[in-house]
Amino acid sequence: MHNDKSPFNELIGKMIVTKEGKRLGFVKDITFETKTGELINIVVKDSTPYTKNLNLERTASNELLIPYSAIIAIGDFVIVSEEDLI
Repeated sequence: MHNDKSPFNELIGKMIVTKEGKRLGFVKDITFETKTGELINIVVKDSTPYTKNLNLERTASNELLIPYSAIIAIGDFVIVSEEDLI
């Protein structure tokens, strides 16, 4: 089955904010399960100092990951629930 990846591409470069309005950084990339196409994480670029308050996973190259399950809404920004990040 062919997955249309345009929704992913629209996410790249968007600012990531918590629902409280704290900036976390920008979407650099998205990781997903290749078999199912299920989205797993957002890779963060230009992460803000605020992310140090959150216990986020990191990639081998020390980039921050935000679990896709924490996303509440996607519009001009990617809005995430901070409670789901800890």
